[in-house]
Amino acid sequence: MLHVLYLVHDVSDPAVRRRVKMLRAGGARITLAGFRRTPNPIAEIEGLEPVDLGPTRDGRFVQRIGAVAKAAMSIGAKFAGVARPDLIIARNLEMLALARRANRAFGGSVPIVYECLDIHRLVLRNDLIGKTLRGVERHLARDVKLLVTSSPAFIANYFKPFGQIAAPVELIENKYFDTMPVPADHRREDDSPVAPPWRIGWFGALRCRRSLELLAEFTRRLSGRFEVVLRGRPALSEFPDFHAFVEAEPWLSFRGPYRNPEDMAAIYREVHFSWAIDFFEQGQNSEWLLPNRLYEGCRFGAVPISMASTETGRFLKQQDIGVLLSEATPEGLDTALGRMGEERFGKLKSRVLARNPRTWSYDRGDCLAFVDKLRALTAVRGTFATEALA
Repeated sequence: MLHVLYLVHDVSDPAVRRRVKMLRAGGARITLAGFRRTPNPIAEIEGLEPVDLGPTRDGRFVQRIGAVAKAAMSIGAKFAGVARPDLIIARNLEMLALARRANRAFGGSVPIVYECLDIHRLVLRNDLIGKTLRGVERHLARDVKLLVTSSPAFIANYFKPFGQIAAPVELIENKYFDTMPVPADHRREDDSPVAPPWRIGWFGALRCRRSLELLAEFTRRLSGRFEVVLRGRPALSEFPDFHAFVEAEPWLSFRGPYRNPEDMAAIYREVHFSWAIDFFEQGQNSEWLLPNRLYEGCRFGAVPISMASTETGRFLKQQDIGVLLSEATPEGLDTALGRMGEERFGKLKSRVLARNPRTWSYDRGDCLAFVDKLRALTAVRGTFATEALA
């Protein structure tokens, strides 16, 4: 059984749990290690007790550098009781630095896979900071065996033009993970709530103040004909007044975190639309990503709302589904949605439900194929080692 050491920037991130589940479904054994954004260590993730590398703080880049440096000094002791892995997966740039240290602690020659699912705004700067960080990334990734990323636009707009990674690329989209295979001809019935009010669901990592303010102004403009339901983890580093702001808005409600995948069907069944817009790093990462909520919402029949000019918008246009905005203003939202009626919504939702469910989901077969690809990386290493001894 392939033994993977999975190094992550935040063990409490729900996306980490999803990847652990996918690797396990593909037949891998996982040792999970990483930082946390919680005061106390995380007891378990999917039955695994993570190796705790200490706390970090969201949005505090300098603090994270210090935490990485501290963890690097004690990496050997942290993994003293861990069997040598067959492969190391490093999620994000700081974990790539630790992956190399961990590799040396295990005696070297363990293949490293770099998983990069966001392009941080700092690496895109044209000043000394940006150039330095890109140089660090190129150096740390000089001999990684595989780059895993989640959007073709990351490759086209960052990795390829900047020449960051020479390794082969594996595109693993942020699809929903179905524990059972999804037949291509599977179709879901329309189980949307009665409207009006029309409900927009904004679920997941809530980090975009502009989206929050835009939705608040739009719902006020339409006097409650539209409501917005928010669920997930608000980035209080970006808007510390998040809870007070939402409570002061008559047609916005925050209903706390949710479990993925356990709660997904239920929470999307309560809404008509899925907010798939993010201005957090406008013109950069936010333009290029294909977010989790895109796949999750469509998997459960919510009609996605996106900006037409983004990678998400282009994807939805190819699929001929969703509501695409040309301008991010209350007036633009009003033009696109304000006259929504049952007949038009029925057509929009029918187009979502008509798509092949595998567009939105990975199943166990996909997991097996991914782990097989990882296993092949270790086989190449083994061949080289044998030839060296001959």
